[in-house]
Amino acid sequence: MTQAFGVVEFELVLLRRMADFQPALVDRARAGLGFSATGMRQVNADWQRFVRSRTAPRGVARLVAVLGPQESVREQRTGDLTCRLHQWRLPLWPGLRFEAVEGPGGGVWQEWLVRAAGTAPPPPAGGGEPEPWAYVVGDLQLLYPGVRHLPQDAPSRWASEFTAPDGSGGVRVRRARFVHGLLQEVLPVPPAGP
Repeated sequence: MTQAFGVVEFELVLLRRMADFQPALVDRARAGLGFSATGMRQVNADWQRFVRSRTAPRGVARLVAVLGPQESVREQRTGDLTCRLHQWRLPLWPGLRFEAVEGPGGGVWQEWLVRAAGTAPPPPAGGGEPEPWAYVVGDLQLLYPGVRHLPQDAPSRWASEFTAPDGSGGVRVRRARFVHGLLQEVLPVPPAGP
């Protein structure tokens, strides 16, 4: 890498993927971190070289090398498998944690932002749409029972569909799109044809 990689640079890598959906929010966060758009692109290029390097650490060790020791590590059983949840604090999103889900054998199955333990998601404003960057995937399940998660279209992206009251006694169907587990946009889902 052409520069040292730490927490701020890692936050910039996460932001880079979010810029496709929320460029204004990303620009504000990037500027707050003291980086230009060119600087963010350079950090992302350095990150890509780092993760593709044959000598770079793999799995959770890669994240520890960049983010330092985990804030917490706990085991979680899912069916017959036990995985380990590793979490780090990122200053850019204080109410969230960056989580790596490590499966048996040390492979990392999922990396995303999750709600910090003991904090609840904010309710949607006045029954409106959930606001970008205020929610993570797990929040949707708490706010909208029956949420349906869709197949990922890229490793860092996630989509879910949910129904919510429309204010006139009916319901509206929405699709929420997430990047690194953080909500980016909510769009209407057109009704299915005949």
